[in-house]
Amino acid sequence: MADTKSEADRKPRTGTRTKREIERKYDAAADGALPDLTGVGGIADVVGQGVTDLDAVYYDTPDERLAAASITLRRRTGGADAGWHLKLPVAHGTRDEVHAPLADADADAGSDDVPDALRDLVRVHVRGADLAPVVRLRSARDVHHLLGGDGTVLAEISVDGVLAERLGTGSGTVAWTEIEVELADGGDPALLDKVDKKLRKAGVRPSTAASKLARALAETATGGPGRAGGDPAREKPRPADGSAGGHVLAYCRKQRDALLSWDVAVRQDLPDSVHKMRVATRRLRSAFKSYRKVLDRTVTDPLGDELKWLAAELGVDRDREVLLERLTAAVDDVPRTLLLGPVRARLQVWGVAGRADARQLTLAVLDSERYLRLVDRLDALLADPPLREAAAAPAGDVLPGILLKDYGRLAGRVGDALALAPGQERDTALHEARKAAKRARYAGEAARPALGKPAARFAKRMKAVQTVLGEHQDSVVARETLRDLAVQAHAAGESAFVWGLLYGREEATAAAGERELPEVWERAARPKVRSALGG
Repeated sequence: MADTKSEADRKPRTGTRTKREIERKYDAAADGALPDLTGVGGIADVVGQGVTDLDAVYYDTPDERLAAASITLRRRTGGADAGWHLKLPVAHGTRDEVHAPLADADADAGSDDVPDALRDLVRVHVRGADLAPVVRLRSARDVHHLLGGDGTVLAEISVDGVLAERLGTGSGTVAWTEIEVELADGGDPALLDKVDKKLRKAGVRPSTAASKLARALAETATGGPGRAGGDPAREKPRPADGSAGGHVLAYCRKQRDALLSWDVAVRQDLPDSVHKMRVATRRLRSAFKSYRKVLDRTVTDPLGDELKWLAAELGVDRDREVLLERLTAAVDDVPRTLLLGPVRARLQVWGVAGRADARQLTLAVLDSERYLRLVDRLDALLADPPLREAAAAPAGDVLPGILLKDYGRLAGRVGDALALAPGQERDTALHEARKAAKRARYAGEAARPALGKPAARFAKRMKAVQTVLGEHQDSVVARETLRDLAVQAHAAGESAFVWGLLYGREEATAAAGERELPEVWERAARPKVRSALGG
């Protein structure tokens, strides 16, 4: 929808801009005619914009890694948005399109030189493989604007006559006509539902292909329709879906996919992306630890060590961000009459000073050979999983015992911590209990598809324990930083009163958590857990 795109776009990389694209695709009728959409969802007029010839070359690795991740990378000429386009999946029918301009030297002639900014964004998928042309799509696009009563563009609908040609090692061509409806910036998604209803009544049906590229790859694949590059004879048989092995591998595969998806978001510096990527990393590592009865630990333990390293590296950025939010909220809660000295300014300097460095360190980690080797090893594990004997058993027979074992580990650590007097030793013990609670919670969440409500209730109880222990640990970390800030303020000749005040409040918060823990733990008592899981 080139003619209605806003220029107020995010700029994740120099020379690029990002646009959220919400659209639906349909297989056009034989004559390619559109029904009259006037009056549908507030559409007052349908105005033709003429026919534009588009020429796009799509790039991928020889084994089509980008296509497998529903990512498209193309160089397109013709139309108002000629250039390089990287489309990243967000949700069904929604993608983020990152645009980079054509270089002056290749504005008219084709070039295989993918912009570094776009190559960087898909590095985790491509890794060391080459990017080369795989498909050329030439389209005649007949565009219409769907206008509201005030002349505002609500959406764009186009009829595309497409000719696809396989490039590189493959061969073959295929042609089709499709209809594409794309919402305008800030438009109401409900409009797409109303247009969809009108199109269906006219006999137009949704496309079964996720994108033009997906259709081209499928219909020009050697040996008939089907994703090119696949070789069923070389694929290893997977354990049955209802087995413990099938369930655990499905969960690990989901977390691996999340890790790759959030990698791209981190590179774009999207909100909360570092946290989400770190969670996927921790969930994978936790699964390897909890499900050692299913997956051979001699293979998963080394991978777990690498995942621990990755989570720690990502934490440099995330932990500072969370702590800054906590301390900022604490300062905001101090009465103005007690704010002695440049408290906000010192806190802001502390936050900004670490942010830029942490961001660069995070990107360096994601570009490192160590990280890319880790992703390769995850792929290898999922392709050829180190299954143990229990993997073949029904999930309902194996998983409850694993959850109870994780619970027992947590029970021991909570008991040890509560037996200690308040102080640094108890703080350390509570931190270890927090990690055990998180592991038990993740194990319960992972088992939910197989065990249903009992696993969900188990995970909920473990999360309650984790929350109390997590707040306690956050207070411990905050106090360490507050002491450092107080020392810096004192050395600069400033009042350290506020930092001491906040330190005292954090001590009170930790003490309250320690008083609350026995009650929360009682609600997660072992008899209830055993009963819920059938143990």
